[in-house]
Amino acid sequence: MTHTTTLPAYSLSYWERETLFGNIDVAVIGSGIVGLTAAIHLKAQDPKLNVAILERGALPAGASTRNAGFACFGSMTELIDDLTRMREDEVLSTVEKRWRGLQRLRALIGDAAMDFQEHGGYEMFTDDEEEVYQHCIARMPDFNAKIGAITGRPQIYSAVNDRIDRFGFKGVRRLILNEAEGQVHTGMMMNALIRKAESMGIRIFNGLEIERLEDSKQGVELDMKQGFSLKIPKVLVAVNGYAKRLFSHMELSPARNQVLVTKPIPGLKVEGCFHYDRGYYYFRNIDGRILLGGGRHLAFDEEATDQFGSNEMIRRALVQLLKRIIVPDAQPEIDCWWTGIMGLGPVKKPIIERVSPNVVVSVRLSGMGVAIGTLVGQEGAEMILNF
Repeated sequence: MTHTTTLPAYSLSYWERETLFGNIDVAVIGSGIVGLTAAIHLKAQDPKLNVAILERGALPAGASTRNAGFACFGSMTELIDDLTRMREDEVLSTVEKRWRGLQRLRALIGDAAMDFQEHGGYEMFTDDEEEVYQHCIARMPDFNAKIGAITGRPQIYSAVNDRIDRFGFKGVRRLILNEAEGQVHTGMMMNALIRKAESMGIRIFNGLEIERLEDSKQGVELDMKQGFSLKIPKVLVAVNGYAKRLFSHMELSPARNQVLVTKPIPGLKVEGCFHYDRGYYYFRNIDGRILLGGGRHLAFDEEATDQFGSNEMIRRALVQLLKRIIVPDAQPEIDCWWTGIMGLGPVKKPIIERVSPNVVVSVRLSGMGVAIGTLVGQEGAEMILNF
């Protein structure tokens, strides 16, 4: 005769309940750029607050440790494309938020802590994109005036076709430079933010996946996948591409990006951040290597997922771009691949709002987390403080 024993659900011990999870004033869900900067801002504004970060992964599970490290805020073709779906004032407001967010990040941890380098952001055009390039040239004076007013650099965009040979590209005929864009070392940046949070007494709990969130007069109940619940007075949700799991009504969709890094390439000429095809492809130099990602537009439906995993068709396209155009005179070897999960919406505008009496969300970074994430986190934290 077979006996089936049903194990009880995991529950917190007295010590865990009273000491590790006791007396939390604010729980921040998500330990990425937004979550960390929100928690740091909360603690800086009110040192008496007991702030904890709850993270579903062993590391930030979306894009914060998996992005390309682009400190960028607006290539011309991307902004022109945005203008087909958003009003001009909305596009400029989003650019301004990205710019301010980047300055806040730099002020928060310092350039050296994330190896910030301002080599510029380039947009490249091939032979069959001459019409697109000329449209950008026609719009350049207007963009320089309006984006220049945000950045304080009146000639922020310029044609730099004379630099093409310097980088060793093949098949690239035009280049437009955004002189104020730069790049960071993502690993160093996230390590600096984590160390800063910990130094302020902010606790980070990894491996806690929240399956349900319910607000009430008694506080916010968080049901964990592990089988136990926590009740917290105030909650800030900063899970970006995973927000749809908690708020099914939200105008946000996850989007997966494929990324590769080559092994070191002797004599690599590429320096700076580069965008191609409205920013759907992007690449940069890092440690004598090429980091290349994107291609999501080749399979929008398949890549609208919050699950990590490869898309072989997109990966082949990235390798072809790498070998035919970016480093055609080298024989690059791929060191590693990975994927990251972004949060997108119908417009490139972050969602920073109070969704219930004790819950604020700071999500939908539209692939610009390095630039806008600090601002989104801090503005969400201000909403919590003003309850």
